[in-house]
Amino acid sequence: MIAGISRSIRRLKNGEMAEFDLKTPHVSCIYYLYRANAPLTAKEICDLCDEDKAAISRSLVYLEKNGFIRCLSDARKRYRSPMVLTDKGNEIGAKLATKIDSILALAGEGMSDKERAEFYRCLRIIHDNLQSICDKYDSLDGDNG
Repeated sequence: MIAGISRSIRRLKNGEMAEFDLKTPHVSCIYYLYRANAPLTAKEICDLCDEDKAAISRSLVYLEKNGFIRCLSDARKRYRSPMVLTDKGNEIGAKLATKIDSILALAGEGMSDKERAEFYRCLRIIHDNLQSICDKYDSLDGDNG
């Protein structure tokens, strides 16, 4: 079911992004910057959307070159530099947020707010536990390599 949900989300993102000529990680960056309504670093965006660091870094470069975001620092290494949306990015962010909110409302039909909160709480626990297991596995695998 989780794989199916993931595929559906990817299909929806791809369908909705065609209008804006954006890829999935681009949408995540714009959406979370828009929702934060404050500067975020690449690391913070990675943490929020659970995307690969390299994918987010490439996305931020693309978004900056295409006028969706701007960096608030002149540092060469931008991973910890704050990024903000431009007017163009805010305009797209508002449209994306409206579409995403609509899809989330439809996806959650039949669930109360309490049930939805509990569901997300349980998902977070499972996510964090699996991440911990993977981290332990990676550290053990590194010791053997």
